[in-house]
Amino acid sequence: MSEVSVEQFEQMLEESIKTIRNGEVVEGAVIDVKPDEIVLNIGYKSDGIITRNEYTNEPNVDLTATVSVGDTMEAKVIKVNDGEGQVLLSHKRLLAEKGNKKLEEAFENHTVLTAKVVQVLGGGLSVSIDETRVFIPASLVSDTYEKDLNKYKDQEIEFVITEFNPRRRRIIGDRKQLLAAQKAELQKALFERIQIGDVIEGVVKNVTDFGAFIDLGGADGLLHISEMSWGRVESPKKAFKVGETVRVFIKDIKETKIALSRKFPDENPWNDAANKFAVGTVLTGKVARMTDFGAFVELAPGVDALLHVSQIAKEHIEKPSDVLSIGQEIEAQIVDFNEEDRKISLSIKALLNSAEDAQEESEAEELPESDE
Repeated sequence: MSEVSVEQFEQMLEESIKTIRNGEVVEGAVIDVKPDEIVLNIGYKSDGIITRNEYTNEPNVDLTATVSVGDTMEAKVIKVNDGEGQVLLSHKRLLAEKGNKKLEEAFENHTVLTAKVVQVLGGGLSVSIDETRVFIPASLVSDTYEKDLNKYKDQEIEFVITEFNPRRRRIIGDRKQLLAAQKAELQKALFERIQIGDVIEGVVKNVTDFGAFIDLGGADGLLHISEMSWGRVESPKKAFKVGETVRVFIKDIKETKIALSRKFPDENPWNDAANKFAVGTVLTGKVARMTDFGAFVELAPGVDALLHVSQIAKEHIEKPSDVLSIGQEIEAQIVDFNEEDRKISLSIKALLNSAEDAQEESEAEELPESDE
């Protein structure tokens, strides 16, 4: 075997050590980790260095908490010689390139992506896919108006890419169309299974002065103030709270509009009214409202009776408010009942007269018989 000269050995050693170029992707093992720097053995005559800024876009990350000695990593060569004889590498730029490729494919194939919201901006949300940022404008975050986007911070959300232009750093995501599509599917399923008369549970979504909108799981139904109770509802906002579950029934369906009611037929206070409110019956009720000609007294939720001003007392009364007040409980006798028109008339005077007649009759019975 011929002897190898020093020059030949150095040449062979040089050839055994791989060469690298700027922009090349290399793989290496982590041989040291500091809070702001990672050292890789990349099989080159010099080690590779990844600074914190070239590892991630996240600020103030402690690299010792995310990388361990012995880990294998890929990185992109930024400079073969950083001035100190070491190779400057970038992990995040390699991820960004992979991220761009992934986003481009997602854009072309309309793929649904999932990513974490890393920043809430004035005009929308910023999410990160492999160190590549995607901007979701506020108008495309939800299918309803979102007053405060901060609730999405650090949350994982689904979206699709609707615009991809990495050269202009313009990659736009859209979450709204996914929600709209999901809602359309739920709406279709809901309308296929419900029909007029069905009793269903829903969640109060919004309350207005005229009613409440109930989320039925696919579509909202309107519970109008007039259908909230057999009794009188002064204010829907006092009767219902957003988020509470309510039991309702389907009163009507017109295309995509659903009318709801809580006036269940079996709870109708006029059921068996002829017996409950027969003429001559004495009941206690509460003054609900007053006019100049009389007071309306609530005998039961949904059943009001008229106490005419002439029937309030034996003596003349100018107007009901002179002797009665809203919310006052009174005892009166039913003097007229019209089930067809659902009208009931009351009288305190008749009750007083009956009591007076009974008193006179009692006194008459107690009088001693006269001697003949």
